[in-house]
Amino acid sequence: MINVALPKGRLGEKVYKMFEEAGYGCPDIFVGRKLVFENEEAGVRYFWVKPSDVPIYVERGAADIGVAGKDILLEHEPNIYELRDLGIGKCRMVVAAPAGFEDDRGYPLRVATKFVNIAQSFYSSNGRDIDIIKLNGSIEIAPILGLSDVIVDLVETGTTLKENNLVIVEEIMDISARLIANKSGYNFKSREINTLLERMK
Repeated sequence: MINVALPKGRLGEKVYKMFEEAGYGCPDIFVGRKLVFENEEAGVRYFWVKPSDVPIYVERGAADIGVAGKDILLEHEPNIYELRDLGIGKCRMVVAAPAGFEDDRGYPLRVATKFVNIAQSFYSSNGRDIDIIKLNGSIEIAPILGLSDVIVDLVETGTTLKENNLVIVEEIMDISARLIANKSGYNFKSREINTLLERMK
């Protein structure tokens, strides 16, 4: 059995369809509130978890493989193998600020974000002194209320930024969904996992 951690939500559903098309379907996976599904014939067991928890399940060996956004992998740096860029769940990690914002380098830049490590790494590579304000949601409101100068966040279409009179001032990186594996699980089940990878092509 290959144990697969899928992120709940739209991304997980897209990823599951990829597995299904590769011959690893599982009946009733979208029915009811069950969280664990298996197909003995296909040799696969799926479970739904919160997207940010996928790398934890994989790193700790509860899952052999899983799917997580590159943003989550960079933020938490789990000790896993990154097997493949799936080319879905595409978005960008950006710095956004109110329209007309000018950076005064005489002061630490106040940065609101839930991606603390990514923001710190980005600004330290630019030699910019920052004051991180960790938020867990509605980050766009922070500059409006004067809590921060800028935000570091994921952007898909940019609509939320526009609606809150924010503009992208810097692009940090492109983000997409990655197939990841537990290191010892991959070594132990390499034949099964590589067969799955081949079929997913």
